[in-house]
Amino acid sequence: MSSSFNYDYIIKYIIIGDTGEAQPQSVGKSCLLLQFTDKRFQPAHDLTIGVEFGARFVSVAGKQIKLQIWDTAGQESFRSITRSYYRGAAGALLVYDITRRDTFKHLTTWLEDARQHANANTTIMLIGNKSDLESKRAVSYEEGEAFAKANGLFFMETSAKTSANVEEAFVETATNIYEKIQSGIFDIHNEAHGIKIGPMHTGGSSLPTGASNGNGACCQ
Repeated sequence: MSSSFNYDYIIKYIIIGDTGEAQPQSVGKSCLLLQFTDKRFQPAHDLTIGVEFGARFVSVAGKQIKLQIWDTAGQESFRSITRSYYRGAAGALLVYDITRRDTFKHLTTWLEDARQHANANTTIMLIGNKSDLESKRAVSYEEGEAFAKANGLFFMETSAKTSANVEEAFVETATNIYEKIQSGIFDIHNEAHGIKIGPMHTGGSSLPTGASNGNGACCQ
């Protein structure tokens, strides 16, 4: 098990997307987070009020990365709270429900919000959740892929219930962020970019020591 202090970077994520008035109408953001952090599915899940938090370690290119993930409420009444969490997020998972076309139609509004309030270099992964409900599909894979390609997003379909592609969605996002760190796109000295240097970081002498507080495709 990884020590809470043994990591090279902390990377902050935000999960965004619609929330229905009842659990069956939610797109499954909280279920995705629970599946990724705890590897379990909880069909009866209270709607998120404000934000929920989860964390997990992943390995990317031999580096130990701690993901800090904020799951936001999708209701309009909490939108101002959600917007405040865009700031300082290096990654955003934009989630819709493949069985509910309205959640797909609302992606444009969510993406506009993300582009307005998040860092310009934030990696955005579009996720079509509930891929296990193929018989109830209302949004084709090709439509999701086309939306991602048109907007320069990564794209995957997942199932929080069966865990299909859940791990891959989070790790692929982290991999892209790590590549941006390596290429200098993210300023790792500026925590507003959603990245903190960890105590295990060995990226070069130009970085301060102890400076820490703690199968997708890019459709471009």
